[in-house]
Amino acid sequence: MPTTYDIQLGDREPALVAQGVSVYYGEKHAVKHIDLTVPRNQVVALIGPSGCGKSTLLRCFNRMNDLIGTARVTGRVDFHGQDLYGDRVDPVEVRRRIGMVFQKPNPFPKSIYDNVAFGPRVNGIGGDLDRLVEESLRRAALWDEVSDRLNDSAYALSGGQQQRLCIARTLAVRPEIVLMDEPASALDPIATQRIEELIYELKQEYTIVIVTHNMQQAARISDYTAFLYMGELIEYGPTETIFTNPREDRTEAYVTGRFG
Repeated sequence: MPTTYDIQLGDREPALVAQGVSVYYGEKHAVKHIDLTVPRNQVVALIGPSGCGKSTLLRCFNRMNDLIGTARVTGRVDFHGQDLYGDRVDPVEVRRRIGMVFQKPNPFPKSIYDNVAFGPRVNGIGGDLDRLVEESLRRAALWDEVSDRLNDSAYALSGGQQQRLCIARTLAVRPEIVLMDEPASALDPIATQRIEELIYELKQEYTIVIVTHNMQQAARISDYTAFLYMGELIEYGPTETIFTNPREDRTEAYVTGRFG
């Protein structure tokens, strides 16, 4: 049976509410009956061993699994009181409002400027485009490093800079929630620290859900942590509790490194 966790949100509203979410890849039941509430303007980390369903669950939150031919999603994901899987919901609009940053930096083969401007142009976001590009790069803590070379190729940037550019590109379409699938796993320690600092800053304006294999990273940057194992949500709660006083033996075994 699925386990429901009554997260104490205080005065925070929920940004996303998953109810009985399951994902199937053909006959494989990859994510099993997940109930999970994501509080607004907080960082939620999804942790667990490889193959436990973390990335699959993350992709449920902006319907990225729709792009996988064998995937089938059941249950509800409520966003502003509306089920994202409702018949009248446009998945393209869902992905604008709930953005995604992937594991490896994936800049477009365009200039730095055009990478950030691409989303607003495609989505018909009006206003001063130059200002929006600058604002997005500033929010991604990249403006000071690239302001004098916006016409240079994005490929000329370092790996850490490319990842921050991808974050800026996501922010440029004005999402409310940012999903991050191991955004620092391909980066060196210095670049990883910069991404972690950025995540901490961004939660002032955005809700962030991050998948990470790095236990120390989850402990450092997240407010809430969900531990998944074999497609099931084993435990979910405030990060400090998950790492110092978990109520499930499997959670304690995982966060202390005894398996995984």
